[in-house]
Amino acid sequence: MLIRELVRTGLVAAAVVVTPLSGNAGEAGEGAVKFAFYSASWQENTRDLLRVVAFNPLDTSVRIESIDFVDIEAPGGSLELSLQLDVPAGGYAELEMEYVDLLGQGECIGETLAGDWRLVEISNYTLNPSVRNLIIENTESFRIYQCVQTVETRITEAATGASSVIREWVLYHFESLSER
Repeated sequence: MLIRELVRTGLVAAAVVVTPLSGNAGEAGEGAVKFAFYSASWQENTRDLLRVVAFNPLDTSVRIESIDFVDIEAPGGSLELSLQLDVPAGGYAELEMEYVDLLGQGECIGETLAGDWRLVEISNYTLNPSVRNLIIENTESFRIYQCVQTVETRITEAATGASSVIREWVLYHFESLSER
């Protein structure tokens, strides 16, 4: 469902886009614009930046205005990241920004990190790119675990200026190598 359709039907305030996408975009799951956060600082004690990569399967360009992590408490409420990321129709875009701690709170995330798992990405789609198209022959030696948090993504359609807020979830993708 395009943003202009949301505007026309009056679902702009809190729309959830759940129309399956066609083609390769459908492999990522449901919804419209896909995005993922990465940082090398999750694996090493560094001061690396936070990287955002987005894919837009729609036939119109969009701008991801912001992503609000509503489950992470911050001074003044939730943790909202202003992105202003323009994503072309059928294309990708990326942005590097100052590091922001997206691990914040949450029992699932805290317990998983304490269990010697490493965070690989935070995304609004279900398949982890590091294991896509990879056949795992020994599942006892390599494990994947996910935690869920709620976000509100503010997207504006470039052609019309119509905007919407999409309440959706993001997955925190963790990996672990088991010791033998």
